[in-house]
Amino acid sequence: MNENAADSIAAEAAGLGAEALLELATRHFGKRAAFASSLGAEDQVITDMIARASLPIAIFTLDTGRLPQETYDVLESTRRHYGLEIEVLFPSPGDIEPEVTRRGPNFFRDSIDGRKLCCHIRKVLPLRRRLTGLEAWITGLRRGQAITRGELRSVQWDEANGLVKISPLANWSDEQVWDYIRRRGVPYNKLHDAGYPSIGCACCTRAVAPGQDIRSGRWWWEQPEHKECGLHRPAAR
Repeated sequence: MNENAADSIAAEAAGLGAEALLELATRHFGKRAAFASSLGAEDQVITDMIARASLPIAIFTLDTGRLPQETYDVLESTRRHYGLEIEVLFPSPGDIEPEVTRRGPNFFRDSIDGRKLCCHIRKVLPLRRRLTGLEAWITGLRRGQAITRGELRSVQWDEANGLVKISPLANWSDEQVWDYIRRRGVPYNKLHDAGYPSIGCACCTRAVAPGQDIRSGRWWWEQPEHKECGLHRPAAR
């Protein structure tokens, strides 16, 4: 698989809805594709689509070790609701323990570099281990989530990981996501009802006021252009 192949699949996917795009991913990649779920609203929609269509797409999530209890609650309710096995990945103790010992448990607040290092150890490295051997990964990214995602495409080549990234909800609005959740009775993180439109680690996430940018509660001490954890990078062109 290479960038030209990704472009070919992207052309085939043009105009397809989210469910059809997931089916296309299954036809092209089978078990060589997996869905990385943050258990946020968008990811719960995709999980519902995978479960309803009985697609052979493995689902995994990253447990950073600092998630809110409500995130563990929705993980459990999702497993029970769909009867799904959701693989849970953890950071390697050998990566995180020396940094916390040397820098302290909240070293992510010391600088942008420190925060990105924390995200790299707790998220990026476990993700890379899981993506090894895959040809495609599926995400719940949307263009409207952040200014850093304005160029997101439904199908694109992920140069950093050497595979195809598929984002079935790239074109969806926040209203479409929540309409789907309510119509289908999809389990969701109860922090969304408490003013948390975007949910990450408990220490790096807070509620936002109505009308504020949906990512403003993530790493609120940083500027918007810095607010990515390193899992998702702009497409290389």
